[in-house]
Amino acid sequence: MQVGGAAPDHSAIKEELDVRFRASLVAYFMRRTGSQQEAEDLTQETFARLIGSNTFEKADEAKAFVFRVASNLLRDRARAATRLRRFPSVPLDTVAGTDFEPRLVEGLDPERVLIAKENLAEVLASLEELGERTKNIFVLFRLEGMKQKAIAAIYGISVSTVEKHVMAAVLHLAKRFGSI
Repeated sequence: MQVGGAAPDHSAIKEELDVRFRASLVAYFMRRTGSQQEAEDLTQETFARLIGSNTFEKADEAKAFVFRVASNLLRDRARAATRLRRFPSVPLDTVAGTDFEPRLVEGLDPERVLIAKENLAEVLASLEELGERTKNIFVLFRLEGMKQKAIAAIYGISVSTVEKHVMAAVLHLAKRFGSI
């Protein structure tokens, strides 16, 4: 699915996975979950894991590998459900009692929005001082919330290298805005 050492074309890989495995994966998940929506979500998550995997390209049996990932995904889901049953979440107002007044969300008055936009513009301008790759990796990780493993897969670099780019950007921002 990937040619030589070139950067992977994730949309082409996803399209090929979709054509080859969508129907069988959705059926597999439907039999196990009983929910069409959940089957679709789990199929998409399987594709995401495959695209982010460094070993998928080297797998001798693609179909076996795909369904091993799908099986692991179901196992992870079952573990998470067990954890939730073991440690159920309790609403914060129940713990705090009747005098609870949530102050977790600040108001979005126009002045605050303007200040936030200006601060973000300053940060982005400061990031322009970095190399293009470092800036993009930092934005993907901190602003877009991507996992470092996924970023590493996109750029064809190690997770350790992604961490170094993120740290370089963090140090640059800390120096620029007086935290160091």
